[in-house]
Amino acid sequence: MGDIADFDALRRAMAENSEQPEGPARNARAEQLLAEAEQLDVPLAVIEALGHQLKVYNYSSEKDKMFVPFARLLRMWDERPEDFDEYEAHSLHWVFKWMSAGMLDQPHIPLASVEKWLGEMEQRYRLAGHSERAVRSAEFSVAEHVGDLARAERAYAAWLAADRDAMADCHACELHGQGTWQVTRGRDAEALALWRPVLEGEFACAHEPHTVLAASLAPLLRLGRTDEARAHHLRGFRLVRPMESMRGAYADHVEFCALTGNEARALELLAERPAYFTDTGHPRSRLEFLAVVALLMDRLTELGLAGQRVPGPAGRAWTAGELAGHARVEALELAERFDRRNGTPYVGEQTRARMTQRPLVDRLPLGVRTVRPAPAQVVVRPAPEVTDAPDLAALLAQARQLSDTLRPHALQAWAALARAAGDTELAPRDRAEITDHEAMGRGPEGVELFERAAALYTEAGDLGEALAARARGAYVRALAGEVDAALEAVTGLYDEALALYADEATGLRQTASVVMSRARILLRHVHEGAGQPAAEDRLARAEQAAREVLALVGGRVADDVRLAARDAEARGMLAELACLRGDGGRAAELFRRAASAYVSAGLPWFVVEYEAQVAALAHQAGDPAEAERALRSALEHGGPYVEPVGRAQLHLQLAEVLGGRGEVVEAAEHAWEAAHWADEAGAGDAPSGAGALGGWARQQLGGLLLRQGRCAEAAEVLESALADLSAKTHGDGAVVQTRWWLGDCLSELGDHRAAAEHRLRAAEIARHWPEQQDHATLAHLAAESLGKAGLPEEAEQAYARAGELWRALGNTPFLVRSLRARGWLALRGDGGAGGARELMTEAVRECERALEAAADPPAREQLGFELGCTHRQFGDLLARSATERAEESGESGESGETGEEAEDGLIQAAFEAALVQLERAAVLFGALGADGLHDRTGAELAAGWLEADLGRPAQAAARARAVLAAYEDADDEDETVLARRAEAAQLLGAHQ
Repeated sequence: MGDIADFDALRRAMAENSEQPEGPARNARAEQLLAEAEQLDVPLAVIEALGHQLKVYNYSSEKDKMFVPFARLLRMWDERPEDFDEYEAHSLHWVFKWMSAGMLDQPHIPLASVEKWLGEMEQRYRLAGHSERAVRSAEFSVAEHVGDLARAERAYAAWLAADRDAMADCHACELHGQGTWQVTRGRDAEALALWRPVLEGEFACAHEPHTVLAASLAPLLRLGRTDEARAHHLRGFRLVRPMESMRGAYADHVEFCALTGNEARALELLAERPAYFTDTGHPRSRLEFLAVVALLMDRLTELGLAGQRVPGPAGRAWTAGELAGHARVEALELAERFDRRNGTPYVGEQTRARMTQRPLVDRLPLGVRTVRPAPAQVVVRPAPEVTDAPDLAALLAQARQLSDTLRPHALQAWAALARAAGDTELAPRDRAEITDHEAMGRGPEGVELFERAAALYTEAGDLGEALAARARGAYVRALAGEVDAALEAVTGLYDEALALYADEATGLRQTASVVMSRARILLRHVHEGAGQPAAEDRLARAEQAAREVLALVGGRVADDVRLAARDAEARGMLAELACLRGDGGRAAELFRRAASAYVSAGLPWFVVEYEAQVAALAHQAGDPAEAERALRSALEHGGPYVEPVGRAQLHLQLAEVLGGRGEVVEAAEHAWEAAHWADEAGAGDAPSGAGALGGWARQQLGGLLLRQGRCAEAAEVLESALADLSAKTHGDGAVVQTRWWLGDCLSELGDHRAAAEHRLRAAEIARHWPEQQDHATLAHLAAESLGKAGLPEEAEQAYARAGELWRALGNTPFLVRSLRARGWLALRGDGGAGGARELMTEAVRECERALEAAADPPAREQLGFELGCTHRQFGDLLARSATERAEESGESGESGETGEEAEDGLIQAAFEAALVQLERAAVLFGALGADGLHDRTGAELAAGWLEADLGRPAQAAARARAVLAAYEDADDEDETVLARRAEAAQLLGAHQ
């Protein structure tokens, strides 16, 4: 019928299928294997195939299929229990718990049947001699599900009181259930305390800490522990993502995003799992998922995005508003089915409560690439609202007040007034101000509007303000590149303004505005003429113009915020001119004074530009403390008013400064903020310029998380960074570093195949660099990953390539390490013991040759240590090969006395050779003194065990005593010391 010829082949096939990803394909294979098992005419084969089928169903979206194979297994047990071996008998009773939970999750199964099954489980467990702990746990689940909280409390207490035995769930799963009950009872902190051993890795299983990480998200948010919640999301979603059976935990992650201002991330999660909308095999998790979908879609609708296209059930396009209604109806229908079955309203109440949650955090930057569906609010205070019957006088007064005090949102107020006024006839002065501010908001397109405003000011009798408006227009022309024309225009306006001021025909504010516009244009003139022969003359004229502003407004700044702003800006101009002259110290001092002047005037949002300049100058001067101060000041004073791109830049720069001095935790916080604000600006969608920020920020954040040992979070962030990084924009060094870091993360997480892929791709880029150190290191790391991934041939090739590079670089220690690694690979591969010995011998030769040539004491010490390690590993390899040969010989049952003697002689010779290598290692480590103590004693003990295997108990005991003597005065708290003493005592006790 198939490719299964015997029971062993069936078992191998089931083991292979167990390693496949969860899902219908694995389930279908399990069904096929059951059919083939039935052809073998071996009852245990059918039993194991049914157990395998039941297991894959349980860990999939087709949980409703579990009941048929279990019913058949139970019938077989009742009819012929002797057909079950010990393991299968245990497994049968174990999955009783799965059936209990499975029935509860299927609303078409009557509650009476669930209760009857609970009694059946209790009876069978009692007959089998099992504790009632698992039974009480199942009873608790039933009571909690239907909302019988009193019974749930009793069952919970009985569950914890009963003895743990072989049928109890693993510690991780039990703690998950116990913590979930604390959350249900409103005791979030208690839940997190219970979950701590699972979250910290003390207990784990196939689905833990996956579900606990997901379940902890909302409690952490409610307790205000947002950093932990973010970490659990990044770490936990990585675990949940590939597992089809974890729809409920997946829903927790979507919910977390919806409650933290990460709606875009939540939509990405929905798009990854379209089948979750419609898979019906596990109604309870589908209910949980749909409730969260409704929550998310309502949130988008609330943000004004009801018409946005969103992922939804296949077969049609969905908007957020449409999916909100669909998901709510589906969820409530499912909840009603459960409640009708249970006879209580509890599931419906819980579902409604979940769908109507409010955000717990306005925004929580996650570090991964997202595009916010709602625009970011840069300005703290909203623009004035216009009612159906606007009070124009009030709007005008408000706009003037905001403009006179230089508030960041003054232009918005004037625009609101203009919209409210419409075609209403206004006084010339009012229309002049409206037009003037509209021109300010138009940039280069506002030149003509400035002229119109000037005409209206003239009509209103304010000649000074008319000159100021024309001067502002001239400056806009300079910004557009018409510097000479602008300078010519402003020169005449400057003369007129000074004449009017001398005749007291205009005020100081208007005059200062014209003088400042002239100074600004002259500064543009300096920049345009940089590097030209007359550059110094331009610098002098601009400096004189800035000083004229200071002289004009000096002593008046306390009376008028506008004049204070002119004073501060003029100081900033002088700082910029000092920069252009190369006087960084003077420039930094003037920028600081300008920033201080703005703060004193109550205009902190103007500080950002100057403090950013100070930070740049401090960086150039090698003063990270001053750079940090300036960046913190910029964020403190101007952060809420800075555009998202600027905010991202400030946070990223501060992250780099803090990371450079080892403050990695706070540096990561700023990198998170940088990534968030880059996304707010839409920077992630642009190929260059501002678009580089998102990639840089995520790259830095990933590295900072890795430095903290937070590898799962770092991997998630770095993978996201790769979508934004490009060699053209960021440089190939950034791409290599990101893949390098990502490989390190994945290696720590045990995903060695993926780690190897990133290391190899990074090595391929570095292969073209003039300096080959990074290429060699990456090739070596890739080889390590390939070996751990079970790809010995690929690992051998990578180690060989790394060895060539190390040889070319003259790096003997790493060349030797690559040879040793190849030796171990050869022992397990086609090269066998002979090839392994050749490679180890070459490693010894290379090390000895370099040691002879080395004159530098530190280099000699390093090479001596490396040679010691090589002899130690050579000895271990020879001993391993001899032991394996002895085992193979015993299994083969080789006949003939002569053959056995010859084989024994070869094995003894290998042990003797290993002993020689270990003795050499001990001598070399001993030459290193205290630094080599642990390595020397390790080699001595290994040699002692070999002496024992060679039938030399006295020599073995002598080596053990030598180790004990070496540690006679050692630190009793040192774990290595304690381990060496214990092993030496064991060796001594066995061979005295």
